[in-house]
Amino acid sequence: MTQGSAASDVSHPDLDVARGVLQTEAAALQALAAGLGASFVAALDVLDGITGRVIVAGIGKSGHIGRKIAATLASTGTPAFFVHPTEASHGDMGMLTQTDALLALSNSGETSELADLVAYATRHKIPIIAMTARPDSALAKAATVALIYPDNNEACPMGLAPTTSTTLALGLGDAVAVALLERKAFSAADFKALHPGGQLGRRLLKVSDLMHAGKAVPTLGPDESMAEALVVMTAKSLGCLLIVDGLGAMLGVITDGDLRRHMRPDLLVQKTSDIMTKDPKTIAPDALASEALRIMNEKTITHLFVADGGRPVGVLHIHDCLRAGIA
Repeated sequence: MTQGSAASDVSHPDLDVARGVLQTEAAALQALAAGLGASFVAALDVLDGITGRVIVAGIGKSGHIGRKIAATLASTGTPAFFVHPTEASHGDMGMLTQTDALLALSNSGETSELADLVAYATRHKIPIIAMTARPDSALAKAATVALIYPDNNEACPMGLAPTTSTTLALGLGDAVAVALLERKAFSAADFKALHPGGQLGRRLLKVSDLMHAGKAVPTLGPDESMAEALVVMTAKSLGCLLIVDGLGAMLGVITDGDLRRHMRPDLLVQKTSDIMTKDPKTIAPDALASEALRIMNEKTITHLFVADGGRPVGVLHIHDCLRAGIA
């Protein structure tokens, strides 16, 4: 069974439960967003000011959320990793240094397993950012800055299973990570450097990563014969030829399509300038390869010449994009 646009019209007790869960959690997130204030900015000031890493800690469901927050921070320009509080009490405390900050998660703020980490951080004047639902809890009182979730009800009908509270912690962690990303002016290039593999890495490939450059670029002057043009186009195997003047400036392009359009008995004795299409479509080397693919699809062309400051520096073929997994 597929989910269609009319799915919201379907009535079933299970769907009522599911929608209730999502509505409860969505309302809590709205309340969290509305309640953000000076403490959030203060927490960012702390995390942005350290020279070390953000050490994230939590137990149970808070631990699972903490691992995700640490991974998100690390992937968006804020060095971070997760430390299990119990392991910290048995030798891993040394992972926390005076150049770091501790980000501790506990919905109740009374999680006993966090006590050793919090005490160690306090003793060594390591800043503590607390994420908790209780402003009067031991964790909130020990923290340098406490980020407090709004009053909420767990989406579980018994009000016991961590659902709304973990959603709030996850959302607040994302808010911290993205706000720090903005502060640090973290760019797509920075993101690519931390995500070289997978679909994210492919989406962030630049034209310069895939283009043919140097001697691989097929070029000829405007007064050369089409007989010579065919030799060069065949040798370079890109289905195109860039026509340049004596200073290397672009004058036009000859493609396989141009050859078909000008097919006649005297084609081989024609000059390249007679056959070329002027003002070829170009793209900058630092443009995303996905943008180049979009242009090629829209213009129904198979290649783009790459220009930097008006000078040709390479050529990108649609097959280069497809081989790289860009779609």
